[in-house]
Amino acid sequence: MTHWTPDQLLQSLQWRYAVKQFDATKKISESVWSVLEEALVLTPSSFGLQPWKFLVVTDSAVRQQLMVHSWNQPQVVDCSHHVVFAIHKNLGEAQIDRFLNSTAITRGIPRESLDGYRGMMVGNLVQGPRSAIINEWATFQSYIALGNFMTSAAVIGVDTCPMEGIDAGKYDEILGLLGTEYQTVVACAAGYRASTDKYASLAKVRYPKSELIQRI
Repeated sequence: MTHWTPDQLLQSLQWRYAVKQFDATKKISESVWSVLEEALVLTPSSFGLQPWKFLVVTDSAVRQQLMVHSWNQPQVVDCSHHVVFAIHKNLGEAQIDRFLNSTAITRGIPRESLDGYRGMMVGNLVQGPRSAIINEWATFQSYIALGNFMTSAAVIGVDTCPMEGIDAGKYDEILGLLGTEYQTVVACAAGYRASTDKYASLAKVRYPKSELIQRI
């Protein structure tokens, strides 16, 4: 397996920024986009439960509607692919059992061998204190997916812009999520930066590593 060198990774992260202007004429190829979808699927999550769904919006009419509820940010319509990160609401025992059944099949092991793991998850997420904030917990997981997506995109030369400035309720309405098990939490535009985007050349503003990282 070929791995990126440390210098290549840092170069990709330095190159990445939250794009303000996408070149609407440039589209991500199907082969490249397929890799980014796999990156989303491969995102790690607590317990491995994957409490999410990723909606990839390419329909221009739908994106026009979404832009109105995204503070009119043009990235929604000018990007190549607009990804909406939705959580599975009120995750419970049914979702835990679905995951464990899939695990047993995928790994060729008896379902009963996972009963202890099931008990731990149910005790933590369904019966424990975390059950009161289960949707917030799922939202935290979706941000792991968002970060993984943006880093993966940067590594292969695709630009992104994470977007919290959205009306999640309106997104749910437009995308047909109302009345389903899912709800929008955040979005991310992906594509290629426009040559006129002045933010591409601005220096990153970051606090010194000495202030942010403490080795113990």
